[in-house]
Amino acid sequence: MEQRKAYAQAGVDIDLATNLLDEMKPVLKTASRPEVVGGIGGFGGLFDLGMIAGSGQGILASSTDSVGTKVKVAVMADRHEGLGHDIVNHCCNDVAVTGARPIFFLDYYAADKLEAKAYKEILTGLSNACRAANVALIGGETAELPGVYAKGHYDLVGTIVGLAKREQMLSGETIEAGDVVIGIGSSGLHTNGYSLARKVIFEKLGLGVNDCLPGYDITVADALLAPHMNYAGLIADISAKYNEAGNVLSVREGNAFFGAAHITGGGLTGNIPRILPKNVDVEIDTGSWEPLPVFKVLAANSGADFEEIYEVWNMGCGMVFVVSADKADAIMADIQAAGFKAWVAGRAVAGSRKVKLLK
Repeated sequence: MEQRKAYAQAGVDIDLATNLLDEMKPVLKTASRPEVVGGIGGFGGLFDLGMIAGSGQGILASSTDSVGTKVKVAVMADRHEGLGHDIVNHCCNDVAVTGARPIFFLDYYAADKLEAKAYKEILTGLSNACRAANVALIGGETAELPGVYAKGHYDLVGTIVGLAKREQMLSGETIEAGDVVIGIGSSGLHTNGYSLARKVIFEKLGLGVNDCLPGYDITVADALLAPHMNYAGLIADISAKYNEAGNVLSVREGNAFFGAAHITGGGLTGNIPRILPKNVDVEIDTGSWEPLPVFKVLAANSGADFEEIYEVWNMGCGMVFVVSADKADAIMADIQAAGFKAWVAGRAVAGSRKVKLLK
């Protein structure tokens, strides 16, 4: 009998979720319209406004997500503002990797009972993150649902909408063997892998939120609650500078930035294939960057094997760009100049839309 993965034992079965979505795709496709661009399973859903008479040109990109069980750590530490940044930034990244610029955001906050401190901190975080990203916080919903949520706990969900011209889209379909994969640093777990992380940190290691990670001068709360980074502005700037020809959906000549993948649930191996053509693989050199301390502690104590570690967590790489080899150094220098950590993480090779992790 096949042993269950460590993440599944912690209560989250990524493979089951993927398989169920694949099963349901034919049903989900029936709830569509001619204006929908692309299929189900991308980072952001795309809707072509230009196909609606009198609407003008443009493609809407939308995404909905939650901060997951990171909420439980925030409750333990009684620190909530960062979650507002988490949900806004996560959603911004999901539409930005399609080439769209995020324009407005809506939130959903639900709890067993409204607690003033947590609620005010979350709204502050949402507002600050939206302002920093030049995104309008245009509405949302606050719900008290006693009996649905455990006492003192809540859920935080966000929906974002972005807009792009068709010639600005980043589909990844022009990626080819020889292209360079640039890794861009994360601040920590961002919003994924917390069910297993909590099991390791709080149950296996017996740590509290104010304890330091073993061997490091950083508290559990600081490590696990580091806010999700926002790469949307960076994506827009690099695209504007290096895709002079436009029409990046189908043209390589004159362009140098071909695809971006947000490294969320599923890690490097689950997210990079979402932007690859059918005849391309990516090889990732996991020795090309130094994981943050929290990932070293988690990897050493999780019981997960090498492949699963890079599936559950981003391991310090929150975003990847796939770019032309001749412009890779210049693009990487611009990323670093913008304040992000960046490195050559791997290359595109001939294959069948898979990611190979090299030790």
